[in-house]
Amino acid sequence: MNIKPLGDRVLVVPAPAEEKIGGIIIPDTAKEKPLHGTIKAVGQGTKDEEMVLKAGDEVLYGKYSGTELEFEGEKYLMMRQSDVLAVIEK
Repeated sequence: MNIKPLGDRVLVVPAPAEEKIGGIIIPDTAKEKPLHGTIKAVGQGTKDEEMVLKAGDEVLYGKYSGTELEFEGEKYLMMRQSDVLAVIEK
């Protein structure tokens, strides 16, 4: 991984949007933005907020959280740890 988040930021790989619902193919313009993903990299935290998330965690985040970016053909979201709503435990 060539991207290293700074401070209390995390790099998230969003889950893919659903392609079909009950046999109906959804066009790209109508797909809902996914609200969960997997953390790929984390920053070191700040003196006021320690990093509690780690790479590999599956998380839920808000609909408008983070900044979308694309690196080497892969889409990511960069967001603060406080934008993550929950960790999904399996």
